[in-house]
Amino acid sequence: MNKGYVYFLFTMVIMYSCAGSRIPYTPAKKYPKETLQKDYTLLRKILEAKHPSLYWYTPKEKMDNYFEKFYETIKDSMTEQQFAWLALAPVIDKIHCGHTSVGHSKAYGKWVEGKVMPSFPLFMKIWNDTMSVTGNLNYKKDSTFKRGTLVTSINGIPNKLLIKYMFEFLPEDGYSSNVNYIRLSANFPYYHRNIFGLSKNYNIGYLNDDGKEEIVKVPLFLPVKDSVKKDSLIRKQKSKEPKDKKILQYRSFTIDSTKNFATITLNTFSEGKLRTFFRRIFKKLKKENISNVILDLRSNGGGRVGMSTLLTKYLSRKNFKVADTLYTASRGIGPYGKYIKGGLFNSIEMFFISRKNSDGKYHMRYLENHLYKPKKSMYAGKVYVLTGGPTFSASAIVCNVLKGQNDITLLGEETGGGWYGNNGIMIPDIILPNTHVRVRLPLFRLVQYNHIAIKGTGVMPDILVPTSYDALLKGYDKKMEETKKLIKMDKR
Repeated sequence: MNKGYVYFLFTMVIMYSCAGSRIPYTPAKKYPKETLQKDYTLLRKILEAKHPSLYWYTPKEKMDNYFEKFYETIKDSMTEQQFAWLALAPVIDKIHCGHTSVGHSKAYGKWVEGKVMPSFPLFMKIWNDTMSVTGNLNYKKDSTFKRGTLVTSINGIPNKLLIKYMFEFLPEDGYSSNVNYIRLSANFPYYHRNIFGLSKNYNIGYLNDDGKEEIVKVPLFLPVKDSVKKDSLIRKQKSKEPKDKKILQYRSFTIDSTKNFATITLNTFSEGKLRTFFRRIFKKLKKENISNVILDLRSNGGGRVGMSTLLTKYLSRKNFKVADTLYTASRGIGPYGKYIKGGLFNSIEMFFISRKNSDGKYHMRYLENHLYKPKKSMYAGKVYVLTGGPTFSASAIVCNVLKGQNDITLLGEETGGGWYGNNGIMIPDIILPNTHVRVRLPLFRLVQYNHIAIKGTGVMPDILVPTSYDALLKGYDKKMEETKKLIKMDKR
């Protein structure tokens, strides 16, 4: 028999044997204390060596204390989920960097896909110290907690303390916590389960129809098998949606029937063939002589700076830069490359895009020095930019440049993205070797062009339109309605 063929058979037997013996992922698996401590210590070393702004908001002495404090929370074995949420998330929060966040392992992501999990039963809109029901997973068993019901406490913890405590596990730029209200509002059961764990029953305080507080015991939501199958089917159907429908998730453009205004909705600067989209819609605005544009960035978490800069060139009335300063403390990933996804390629890219300055840091000089000019085909009408907590990263850079310019109005709420600056440009994942928990690692610090003096806030709107309880009950878009009123008043 041919020796090469024998070797091939032997190799295939070994491969299939290994595949057959592979243990399937289980979220209940617990990692020994010592293993978790090794991952935690490695993460600390990487952050101390490579994070560009580890001490931007928290002085080194305090940050060291936090590292030690949450290291001590690893008192025994923990599951991946417990380690990620109870040991890592709180210490990452203390960095006050919205681009540095904790994520589960790839194996957990595959395991959880399509599953409906047991959880706290109520979805809620959260703002200030207010919690209002928007959905009830136990709706067939519960007529008390309908849309609009005001919740006052959960398991004896009043709203104010509950929200404050949950924010300790969620990252944000500086102290701009507006984004965290949106996160909790989007999926309160998910965050409550991960932070507090599950209870068989929950004692929930609420205001009855007479405005008096009552406390009711509400059972844990437990999915039935049919709901799990239905959820998986819905996910499959969504994945088969036509490309034209999928692209509307990223961006859209409509002209009102009165032709008095147009609405541009941009949910990202990374998808949606934006270069072609921008060229087409701004040509259309000029052709149709549309005098007002509503630019909705409320759900825009950022993306490619090149695309956000291109949009700004269509709207800005004056020259601008992307950043005053943009640098990393050390070029390349160094000895931690094997723990950082794409470590070698990141190092190569950093070598070519940054140069060492007299301050000892490696700067992206082009984006610091290049003065962008408005396009000849720039839009000259009035622009209303809608902002909110999820307005982040590159979209916050857009807001910073446009704010204060003639005929441009920011309307809504404080952005989640930092006004003074943020961290990003390149954001690979740290993958911890034992638990495979992922932590995002921004490699550059960006200080905004013509930045404000105060660190820690998001970009503030010119006209504040906060959350409206009436809009929540009746289901209308308060910020959009207020913008349309302004356009009508201006026309008159």
